[in-house]
Amino acid sequence: MFSRAEKTPLAEWWWSIDRELLGALILLMTCGMVLSFAASPPVAERLELSPWHFIIRHALFTIPALGVLVATSFMNHRQARISALIALVVSLVLLWATLRFGTEVKGARRWISFAGQSLQPSEFVKPGFAVIAAWLFSESMIHKNVPGKILATLVMGAIVAGLLLQPDIGQTALVLATWAVLLFLSGISWFIIFGLAGVAGVLLFGAYVFFPHFSRRIDTFLNPEGGGNTYQIDRALQSLLEGGWFGRGPGESVAKKLIPDAHADYVFSAAAGEFGILFCLVLVGLIAFIVLRAMIGAQRQTSLFARLAASTLAIQFAMQSGINLAVNLNLIPPKGMTLPFVSYGGTSMIAVAFGMGLMLALTRSKPEERLTTGLPAYRSALAPAE
Repeated sequence: MFSRAEKTPLAEWWWSIDRELLGALILLMTCGMVLSFAASPPVAERLELSPWHFIIRHALFTIPALGVLVATSFMNHRQARISALIALVVSLVLLWATLRFGTEVKGARRWISFAGQSLQPSEFVKPGFAVIAAWLFSESMIHKNVPGKILATLVMGAIVAGLLLQPDIGQTALVLATWAVLLFLSGISWFIIFGLAGVAGVLLFGAYVFFPHFSRRIDTFLNPEGGGNTYQIDRALQSLLEGGWFGRGPGESVAKKLIPDAHADYVFSAAAGEFGILFCLVLVGLIAFIVLRAMIGAQRQTSLFARLAASTLAIQFAMQSGINLAVNLNLIPPKGMTLPFVSYGGTSMIAVAFGMGLMLALTRSKPEERLTTGLPAYRSALAPAE
């Protein structure tokens, strides 16, 4: 496509980008578009909308998301940090603004509206925090007098406080897990890890005590016969089972037509009913390939910041995917967490595209920025064999 001798920005991008990883991400977006055709029409009809309503909107979200993914992947490491910092600051301000100006839905304020369009700031907080926290951690490892880990913890505290006030327990858990991943990758002792696991248990118990909607979901999950509302997860499991290995065929799933969020949080279950378990296994395999490929690309970087940031973004992507899949399989209580690039949702799709674009930029084979100092301290956690 381009000669290696060319020195244009496009040619340099083409030869330095991980094309297999980029292709896998675009393929996942394509799967989301295909599943939108399968899962969205029944939901739209129940809401008395055009059968094409969610399909068109999903396509309109996918196009700018693809643009964000590719444009962000052109960045060098410094540009990636700056863009992540801007995204983090703006989204954190908007996150707190939702507490006063946000739209309340089912007792929670997670969305804020601009010119008739809704935005969920917490979606952009996640990739921004992953990159900036990784930078702060790397600086503290390279320069012992820089309190990077403390600063990252303070930023995490500001994010978590805003999320709990909304409240949004799922996103809170994901941000805390992102911070914990960075602690682990930076080489902390197992004693601290077990201590943090104990703290997480205490926080989980506190959420159960102080957030009634969370406790209801836990109680219903542990005791589905106790009178809680299990309609959606029951229909999701029915869809998983009725599809068998090869599915009932496009438009033929019965249970999918009864799942209220078949196009969003339960798109995986809808896919199982339409296309079967084998298709779902391929989808899971594609997600696993993206995560593993990104981790391998991160290992190859000589920049400590790039290794930490790319690895954290990949693991964050894996955790969000895992939560969605676990909910669909009834392994954990229901939580409104999208399946990246597959579920319907404009804010989520563009935010994930931004995060994956940063990951592609940070795993390029010829990055413009090299931070070679500090590798000995990092080698114990993440460095590849030399």
